[in-house]
Amino acid sequence: MDLGLRERTALVTGGYRGTGAGIARVLAAEGASVLVHGFESGQPDELVAEIRAAGGSATGLVAAVEDLSTLSANWGGPIDVLVNNFGSPEGSSWTSTTKWVDEWQTNVMVGVEAAQSVMTQMRARGWGRIIFIGTVGSRRPGKRNPGYYGAKAALPSIVRTLAMELRGTGVTANLVSPGTVATDEVRAAVMRRAARDGAGGDWESAEKWVLEHRLPNLTERIAEPADVGAVVAFVASEAAWHITGADIAVDGGAVDA
Repeated sequence: MDLGLRERTALVTGGYRGTGAGIARVLAAEGASVLVHGFESGQPDELVAEIRAAGGSATGLVAAVEDLSTLSANWGGPIDVLVNNFGSPEGSSWTSTTKWVDEWQTNVMVGVEAAQSVMTQMRARGWGRIIFIGTVGSRRPGKRNPGYYGAKAALPSIVRTLAMELRGTGVTANLVSPGTVATDEVRAAVMRRAARDGAGGDWESAEKWVLEHRLPNLTERIAEPADVGAVVAFVASEAAWHITGADIAVDGGAVDA
């Protein structure tokens, strides 16, 4: 299927690593010109070089968290697809309130401001895709970082109201909510825990252990970053024109496991 992403420009916030990098790779492979965002000079360079070596189009953009709302203006050209991938826990707890506002800012307001920065030009062209990346952890939150899960849990409603705001414009707004994703950091953590439990030192053994003991799902596999990227690419595509206001879980059925 031709996703119709050739000649489209896609910005992936926090796209230089982890799940964001997987999304950037897939979008580039589907023909989009990808803007790979990093927070410090040099962070996007390796992935940009990799995408270009594979025949894709990529450009690195560097901006601090507080400057993400100005990325589209600083780019100086149209952005057809915005992937609000950036987000992270900040260490909130029920013993203190100091990190709760930080987690709301990082996981909600940064994406809201980035969306506001591209909405006008997307409307004017009659085409656009705004995609937030959430987590199914907002449905099954962990004990740590309650403010993070609370902030992420707000995204389905926020995205639905954005879809209403964009009614009839040709611009869609959706949320993609991954479960566990086998980023380099997750792989390393899972393999350490599995090894401590005597489950072996390879990823296949560690994956089986974590699915049996910690993070079960119905497919009995853990998604790779590119698997999330494939769903994001479809939501960004011409074929997904009739999907808006949706929260799409990419968790292997973990909520029901």
